[in-house]
Order: sequence, then structure tokens, then C-alpha cells
Amino acid sequence: MRLTLNRPEKKNAITQEMYQSLADQINQAAGDFSIRAVVIDSNGDCFTSGNDINDFANNSPMGEGSPVFSFLFAIHNFPKPLIAAVKGRAVGIGTTMLLHCDYVTANSDTKFSMPFVSLGLVAEGGSSYLFPKLVGHAKASEIFLTGRTFSADEALQMGVINRVGSDELALAMEFATAVSEQPPNAVINTKALLKSASHEALNQVILAEGELFKMATESEEAQMAFMNFLAKKSKVK
Repeated sequence: MRLTLNRPEKKNAITQEMYQSLADQINQAAGDFSIRAVVIDSNGDCFTSGNDINDFANNSPMGEGSPVFSFLFAIHNFPKPLIAAVKGRAVGIGTTMLLHCDYVTANSDTKFSMPFVSLGLVAEGGSSYLFPKLVGHAKASEIFLTGRTFSADEALQMGVINRVGSDELALAMEFATAVSEQPPNAVINTKALLKSASHEALNQVILAEGELFKMATESEEAQMAFMNFLAKKSKVK
């Protein structure tokens, strides 16, 4: 199954409706034996600019049972290979969702960022657990606390992604085809074993992050950061 973020005029900023649609499709794929893998890609020149800030400011979507949580738990619990093909900007959830993927490809021009602290927020999607586990505490602290952007080459060196190339979708589909030809139950059981040591711990981290994230969005600090962000966007236009 190929799922394409298709809001290029808004740099594929993700709304609550989009989160729910993604969750529904991924959960459907989980129960459909004819689907052996899911590939997430995007239309336009950007993977995603993250959450739709206006949608976010008006109604924090981080409560348990919300579309965002439905999506996060869909990708966390998906039993089959989850693959992403990334290009342009991958902001916030555009980077944190990749930590749940089994294989990620990126264009050489891709820029990744998790600017939660810069927006007065905290890490989400289990990233406060998965990212330092992957790259080490020092590097995770550097990136989270500054919100700085990092390149495809740096993402490759850190192990966030698997391949860099000019045609990220072709690379992703190549892996999807190869893994889909493997014995499906062996693939599912192997993925389960790879994730077994941290699966339940990650459930708890996602819930805890969600609570802190929701509290942060309601804070004066975050509201000011949102306004500054939107003001900067208006000046750029």
C-alpha cells in the first residue's frame, strides 16, 4: 500500500483529518494479508512541514484517542514493514514518524528538524525514547534542545535513514518489493522480535509525551512561540 501526503500547496502540513485517514489506512493494511508493506511518500517538493499550525493553535490534537494518537499508535503497532520516502523538508512529525519506520530513503537535499522546544513544546511520537536510543544522548540533546536542522547525509550517519539518492521513491519501492517477496509470517514475526524489548515501554512514553505536549500547547510560552512563528511566516510571504 502506498500512502501519499497530498497537500502540496500547504507543504503537506498535516491536519487532524489527515492524521485520522492515515491511521485508518495503516490499520486496514495491518489486517489485510494481501498487503505486505506500506510506503509513505508525498506530492510536491516537501515531505511535510509538520502539524498544521493554525489547526494546532485552535485545538490541540494531542489528547488520547485523538487523530494524532490514532496515527502514532497505528505506526507503533503496525506489524508489517513500514517504509518512508522523504524529500524536501521533514519537520516535526515528518521526522519523528521515521523513527517508527523499518526502512527510510531520502533525497540528498532533504532537511530534517524537530523544533519542538523552539515552539515551546516537547518531543512527541515516542521520539524522546527512540531518538537518543538510536543516536546517543549527547547528539539527541544537541538536536532537540536547539531544534536545529540536519541534512540527509547526517541523518544517514546517525542511522535515522537507510539510503540517500536522487529518486527516493524508487529506492523505497525497491525495498518494498524485495521485502514483499519474503515469506510474510517470517517477516512479521521478525519485526515483532526486533521491537519486543521496547514495545511496551514506548507505549508509556508516547502517552507521557502526549500529556506534556498537551499541557505545553496550553501554556503562555507556547502561545507566544506560535505567534512568533506565524509572524515570521507572514514576513517571509
